Amino acid sequence: MHPFHTVIFDLDGTLLNTLLDLTDSVNYALSLHNLPGRTVEEVRTFVGNGVGQLVHRAVPDGTSEALESSCLADFRAHYLLNMEHKTAPYPGILDLLDALGNAGLSLAVVSNKFDGAVKGLCQTYFGTRIPVAASIGESQGVLRKPAPDTVFRALSELGVSPNGAVYVGDSDVDIQTAHNAGLPCISVSWGFRSRAFLAAHGASTIVDTPAALQKLLLGE
Repeated sequence: MHPFHTVIFDLDGTLLNTLLDLTDSVNYALSLHNLPGRTVEEVRTFVGNGVGQLVHRAVPDGTSEALESSCLADFRAHYLLNMEHKTAPYPGILDLLDALGNAGLSLAVVSNKFDGAVKGLCQTYFGTRIPVAASIGESQGVLRKPAPDTVFRALSELGVSPNGAVYVGDSDVDIQTAHNAGLPCISVSWGFRSRAFLAAHGASTIVDTPAALQKLLLGE
């Protein structure tokens, strides 16, 4: 008997390293409006609360609401067409997903990235390992994380109970999301936040490799 029947994953920084494509699209949008670009490390600290907050943090302080809105629209348009150039699963992730699937666990993705991008990336990189129907991003009428709405929608689409489900993510937002959904949380240290940062923000369980995560999820 495995300790969990369902695993709800965050996407960026947990399953996929999307940082370089995100940075390219941020800087493309900024350059269109003659705004200064951002480094990869700056963008790393900006992600996690949806693309609206990503762009808000990327534009200079004092940027007008209208200009910020234009940057956001330009970012979204560019990212949808360019989100698969430099993005890749973290080493060991595909083996992890295969092992979980072979063990009969239900898998889903919830993300603060906009819904079309989430579904597109999951289909491209994971195929049938994670059903597209259980890949959920930010959309109208569904509160983004740390609200638990996307988690509850994923559980509903999978047709499973929250009892026996676990949430896996790489950020403080994910820790808060799991708490708000009433799920245990496993934090991963290979993503956009460090082990020290996760511990300081209340992480109770931290793993450093997909192999270590697999052992926890399957009770090996």
